Amino acid sequence: MNRSVFRKDIRPFVLWFVWLIALTLTIDYLLHYTQILWIERYLGIFGTLLIVFSFAYSLRKKKIITFGKPKTFLRMHEYLAWTGSLMVLVHGGIHFNSILPWLAIIAMLVAVISGLVGKYVLKKSMNTLSAKKEEFTGAGLTDEEIEKKIFWDSTAVKAMRKWRSIHKPITLIFGISAALHIITIFLFWRWN
Repeated sequence: MNRSVFRKDIRPFVLWFVWLIALTLTIDYLLHYTQILWIERYLGIFGTLLIVFSFAYSLRKKKIITFGKPKTFLRMHEYLAWTGSLMVLVHGGIHFNSILPWLAIIAMLVAVISGLVGKYVLKKSMNTLSAKKEEFTGAGLTDEEIEKKIFWDSTAVKAMRKWRSIHKPITLIFGISAALHIITIFLFWRWN
């Protein structure tokens, strides 16, 4: 892979993910250093609420919500889900005590990664494919010649368009494991 492709196409994806992990570790360290760990509990609650609110995009896409532009809801989904994930990661910290929170965190990270893939990698791949088609058309190639030249790129883009088939079930797994985690907290919490 040449460097310009990495800078242009994949760099934003990597930077957003690295930023998420680095910020998580920094905030977790600062909370431990300042001895205000009780904030982590509330970050889990607020982070979960932000992630839930981010699903307004799905409701808008399915036309359950009829106001606003879908693109605005998509941007809101991206930023609320990312910020909510940051809060949930800080809530989980580096000190997981049982399997259920681990599963929820792993599912959430995979959902974040698949969302970033959809946002950056697929979009850039589609743009690159369109640019190649235009270039070959401008060079006077026939449709058949163009199809032969872009066959592998086109096949890769078609495969990547299936990313939602991974993003949705992983998000559902995260939702279920997070809900189970919340239920067990209510069941086993020392209320006195």
